[in-house]
Amino acid sequence: MWIMSGSPVSEILPGIFRIADTCNVYVIREAGGTDAFAVDFGSGIALDHLAEMGVERITDVLMTHHHRDQGQGLPRAVAEGIRIHVPAAERDLFDDVESMWQSRPVWNDYNLRQDRFSLLASVPVHDVVPEYRGREYAGTTVEVVPTPGHTTGSTTYVVKRAGQRVAFTGDLIYAPGKVWSIAATQWSFVDNEGPAMTVLSCHQLLDLAPSLLLPSHGEPMDDPAHALGTLAERMTEYVNSRRPFPWDLKGLLDNPYTALTDHLLMNRTSNSYSYVLLSATGAALIFDYGYDTYTGLPPGSDRASRRPWLASIPALRRNHGVTDVEVAIPTHYHDDHVAGMNLLRAVEGTEIWVPEHVAAVLENPLDQDLPCTWYDPVPADRKLRLGESFTWHEYEITVHDLPGHTVYAAAYEFMVDGKRVLVTGDQQVSQGGIDGAREVLNYQYRNRQRLGDYQASAELYRRVRPDLMITGHWMPRWITDGYLDQVTAVGDDQVRIHRDLLPLDDLDIALDGGAARIAPYYSRVEAGSTTRYRITVSNPRRTVQKAVLRLVLPVGWVAVPDVVPLSLPPLGRERVEVEVTVGQPCRRARIAVDVSIGTLHLGQHAEAVVDVTEA
Repeated sequence: MWIMSGSPVSEILPGIFRIADTCNVYVIREAGGTDAFAVDFGSGIALDHLAEMGVERITDVLMTHHHRDQGQGLPRAVAEGIRIHVPAAERDLFDDVESMWQSRPVWNDYNLRQDRFSLLASVPVHDVVPEYRGREYAGTTVEVVPTPGHTTGSTTYVVKRAGQRVAFTGDLIYAPGKVWSIAATQWSFVDNEGPAMTVLSCHQLLDLAPSLLLPSHGEPMDDPAHALGTLAERMTEYVNSRRPFPWDLKGLLDNPYTALTDHLLMNRTSNSYSYVLLSATGAALIFDYGYDTYTGLPPGSDRASRRPWLASIPALRRNHGVTDVEVAIPTHYHDDHVAGMNLLRAVEGTEIWVPEHVAAVLENPLDQDLPCTWYDPVPADRKLRLGESFTWHEYEITVHDLPGHTVYAAAYEFMVDGKRVLVTGDQQVSQGGIDGAREVLNYQYRNRQRLGDYQASAELYRRVRPDLMITGHWMPRWITDGYLDQVTAVGDDQVRIHRDLLPLDDLDIALDGGAARIAPYYSRVEAGSTTRYRITVSNPRRTVQKAVLRLVLPVGWVAVPDVVPLSLPPLGRERVEVEVTVGQPCRRARIAVDVSIGTLHLGQHAEAVVDVTEA
């Protein structure tokens, strides 16, 4: 390495320059050309030294993470027409950082993530970087490697230059065995998600065999095996110093799967558990795929707090002979069961097959007011009909409706290695297979749980009579008649308890209290445009009722019609559509429907929210 006198610029390898700024900014010039891209941007002084690097223009900036020292100069890059590329998990902390500043709790705050070290104002993002894949920037192919630890979305970029594999590691590592900040890795108040993720990231980066590490802070490291290996050892010691029992973090990567039968695996490292059905062809089918190889969920519900990755997939190939992760199937729509499916499709070519009633939620996650939806649509490559069977290689799999935990859930029945298996997702809390232990139902009313759903699931279990039931968060259970009796009794008790508590003979309103709903619940529309809403209303009475729906809108908005009379059949439901013309740009505008059903005036019973953007 040589340093230009009086200059912050140094050339690390031919055509790879380091600019000493608020962080180390790296400029990578195309071979034989004058275009370049940058890894991180600091305060932007790289633009003052282009001639020294033989660069005419920087076309793109790849950000390793969202912290201000990495990118406070990005507005200058935007002014120069430079395209900005960021980790997908942290995009909102670049192009919508105002939302974080407006909503981030400051009182009684248990969230220790350093998201307040984000940019002070948003910058436009050209694209997110393609994780686990390569893409060309300014004539150079860049491999994108997820390396969470310093932040949830932290990313490493690997390029080949001068016979070396060069890894731009951001703040994953500062020096051999050291990090720039240990406070940044502490994401929550009592857990050690970030330090543990640092260990896993070090091991995964080591598997790519880089020959040179270029950190955001610190000096180049030409012995990555020593630098990353030492950091993994020291950080493992740190993690275990704060736990009552040691944590075999390397083991999570080396052996994430437990064999339930010869051809059925359970991913013990995921949240929720994923299960892999193995075909003799080498293909694999995965039931549920949310947060793989996780060390805990950081506080918050923002995108950066919920990063999926593919950490366990190499072990499928290495340990279990898998040649193709062919299909993934969710039991229900919750994020911990589906968050990684789009990434599986993009990287592995996995097809996503979805039960027909779950597909609508995954494809339009904010159409209804439901909890635990993923941030992006998850399109279905194939929709599975309830009550019917399909064939995947040597297996016949039957799809059963399984309402309870949520109305949008399915169970899967199949034979493997002579055992009948039923995949049940999060339907109930298992007690680990101890016959006679009290079974606990897992229901949340906003999931649209209905009275009688658990009685129906108990009937399904008796009809199928599986040998083995596998669930999302509890250990597999080998089924006995005593267990089936217990599930039936608990389902009956649930109905009795609710009938005792609620006035269902007088008003049979849904358990979540919703007699009316507006969809889409959230939408984003242009100022002055017209959008359509669907309003569904249910009759809680056992006689025909006249209902009146009145739209409640912001000043200046117009609904057609704005008053809707309806005749509702006994315990029946009707749906109407209205057109709403929105007003001026605003954030989170609210509309509502005022509901009267016979003599019952429920008032502004249901709402929806809308972001109105510039036309």
